[in-house]
Amino acid sequence: MENFLQFNSVSYFYQTKDNEIQAVKDLTFSVNENQFASIVGPSGCGKTTILSLTAGLLTPSTGEILIGNEKVGKHDGKVGYMFQRDHLFEWRTIWQNITLGLEIQKKNKDPKKLARAEELLKKYDLYNFRNKKPRQLSGGMRQRVALIRTLMLEPQLLLLDEPFSALDFQTRLLVCDDVYDIIKREQKTALLVSHDISEALSMSDRIIVLSSRPACTKQVVDLSFEGKTPLLKREDKEFGRYFETIWRSLTNENQKTS
Repeated sequence: MENFLQFNSVSYFYQTKDNEIQAVKDLTFSVNENQFASIVGPSGCGKTTILSLTAGLLTPSTGEILIGNEKVGKHDGKVGYMFQRDHLFEWRTIWQNITLGLEIQKKNKDPKKLARAEELLKKYDLYNFRNKKPRQLSGGMRQRVALIRTLMLEPQLLLLDEPFSALDFQTRLLVCDDVYDIIKREQKTALLVSHDISEALSMSDRIIVLSSRPACTKQVVDLSFEGKTPLLKREDKEFGRYFETIWRSLTNENQKTS
């Protein structure tokens, strides 16, 4: 489906003690079904606000947001969210963590749902760790658990808010490959927020470059790489050209605000 996620002239204002601030201004962009898109922009431009609007946690002041041609609404189950930290509960086992959403929905006795949990754990090499606690897993494995927990609720769209920022560089490279592989194999549409241009490039089919606050769409870059994984994409001959294009766009934006 073309334009699976659509921002149509979206603006958002929030109130402080002293005045009203515009965080997003006439923001327009789209993400196709099964596409992996990333948002990059100057620090403080409103990237996380855009994810909150997409998730229905905030309501646009003007404009509309559509997912699958339906307006975004709160708690409609279409959107899954991965945060900067994995937020696994240390006192629960891996199995208890990934089935937490089912427990909240009172579906943790459903044989089909439980079979799905087992399938995902086996598929992504975590089944033998199902009775372990999160502290017994590596950072990369914890992120896989967090993603599987999100997938258990069968969202149509995954939102990723700098989910690798707490990891060291070498681990980040490996986890990017893991998460990308899972999202592509499960045929999910994804929207990533990242301050790291190289990370966004290696993960994405499309990059949305934002202006400084109030955020609006400055540039949309569709990517084409020969490499099939984030790590291999970094070695692609076109990677440097794309990086320079986006870096220059962001550098010019930062100079405007300095």
